[in-house]
Amino acid sequence: MVGVGSMDDIDKKILNIIQNDFPIVAEPFKAVGERLGLSDDEVLARVRNLKADGIIRRVGAVFDLRKLGYASTLCAAQVPEDKLEKFVNMVNAYPGVTHNYRRKHDYNIWFTFIAPTMADIEKALAEITEKTGVTGILNMPARRTFKINASFRL
Repeated sequence: MVGVGSMDDIDKKILNIIQNDFPIVAEPFKAVGERLGLSDDEVLARVRNLKADGIIRRVGAVFDLRKLGYASTLCAAQVPEDKLEKFVNMVNAYPGVTHNYRRKHDYNIWFTFIAPTMADIEKALAEITEKTGVTGILNMPARRTFKINASFRL
């Protein structure tokens, strides 16, 4: 991964805007460019380069799912090595899975799941268990929400 030191001042200004003040308009990168005296093509090229360099992982919105009426949960699964690929492919096939990662732990696959209701999540987890044979899946919905502002002033 490229370090922050490899970015120039324009890259840093772009990142500050898209982290904290992303324009909600039809052409957001054009609006960013106008603020900085750049074309939208130049802003997009810089954002793509920052993504290619691993500085940006994703650009997207964060919504309060509860206020939108959705349910979400964190799941941890004990997946034997011989079932790992099938399990991960099955989990990733569900559109409500937003993150899926492997850990060095007895519960070696962790993923987040969003759906219209908790019943939908429970049904999907039962399907995953039935189709993969993996029975050790923990369903851990949040009881309390803790939010940390993870924006970085550059």
